[in-house]
Amino acid sequence: MKFHNIPFKILLLQKEISMTNKIYYLASCSTCRKIIKSLPNSDRLKFHDIRENPITEQELEELHSLSGSYEALFSKKAQLYKSLDLKNTTLTEDDYKKYILEHYTFLSRPVILLNGEIFIGNAQPNILKLTKAMASV
Repeated sequence: MKFHNIPFKILLLQKEISMTNKIYYLASCSTCRKIIKSLPNSDRLKFHDIRENPITEQELEELHSLSGSYEALFSKKAQLYKSLDLKNTTLTEDDYKKYILEHYTFLSRPVILLNGEIFIGNAQPNILKLTKAMASV
């Protein structure tokens, strides 16, 4: 069976990938560990340690499609951001994408994909919304 010249199997696989409940985090990050520990049903997430397994361009594209921008996924709190003096540079969306792909520290953490929704970072309102959403997973 074909759909718009794409084999049906591939469509199912792509849908399965994007429907996976997943967390992008750093195992060495105490804030990430604390958030994971506080989440109900966190064992139902697929864990992706971005240091051990760097984010791919395809994964970043999926995050971008849900977040609407690379800047939303970019961490301006990263030590490397400060040491490269990027705050005094005008960054474009392409720049944000490039830096995230070059070094894991530029991805705001954690990033959670849950039932087609994205939760980025550790801001308290975001974590409260995520916790509520996780309760029903």
